[in-house]
Amino acid sequence: MPGLLAWWDFQHGLTSRGPTPIILEQQGAVSTDEEDGVFGPRSLRFTADGTVAAGHLYSDDPALAIGGREARVTVVAWVRRETSPYEGCQFVAGVWNEHGGRQYGMFLNLGIWGSREAVGAHVSGHGGATPGHPYCMDVALGATEVSFDAWHTVALGYDGHRATAWLDGALDRREPVGQMGGNPFTMPGGLHRGSAPFTVGAVTRPDVVRPDGHGGFVEQGSSVANPFVGRLGGLAVFDRGLSVGEHRALHGLLLRGATTVTGAG
Repeated sequence: MPGLLAWWDFQHGLTSRGPTPIILEQQGAVSTDEEDGVFGPRSLRFTADGTVAAGHLYSDDPALAIGGREARVTVVAWVRRETSPYEGCQFVAGVWNEHGGRQYGMFLNLGIWGSREAVGAHVSGHGGATPGHPYCMDVALGATEVSFDAWHTVALGYDGHRATAWLDGALDRREPVGQMGGNPFTMPGGLHRGSAPFTVGAVTRPDVVRPDGHGGFVEQGSSVANPFVGRLGGLAVFDRGLSVGEHRALHGLLLRGATTVTGAG
């Protein structure tokens, strides 16, 4: 498909298909399931140790650090969630270092703006927390809970003007709470220009964010947290927004059990 930067099917390791191979490095425990995949028999399985990720993947490849006023990006993932004692928000994939290195990041179960268990498409134009808040609150939030123990296609889109959250090939529309948290979410001006690692399955974030007594906030500590819990059957990154037909076609790969990403919509 046009604009494809990288596609991982996880059948033969952690090297992507696409114009330039991109290797995901593994840190910690990420296991391979040999019997439950999307594009073949294999998928990756992520677990958690409390609020901390047992393992995650990362890449410093500059092709995935998509920033600036002209930034456009779509992240598509094929996931099968698992229940676990950890019930917090779960990071799927993106460039989202919470020490001032936020660009784009797809979450599940963010729990902000009245949401629960839905797809969250976080975007940032400046890399930091939303003014007046301890964290970034700029996000498109879906309305539908992503169920457990079943494969789903989840996606984040940003077209330079709006962020969008997608579930199973459809825009999961949601009315905003005040001016925030709707899907689509309007944020013109592009994405943060700074770079940070592209991570899969967890983010690097402060352990604690406290009020500084002067109307701001101060960070303390750092950990690899917000773990995704479940199986990842595939992951794709594009340098543009996708059409409704293209999202539908990518979800169709899951429905058909396809083995290649070909032209769509």
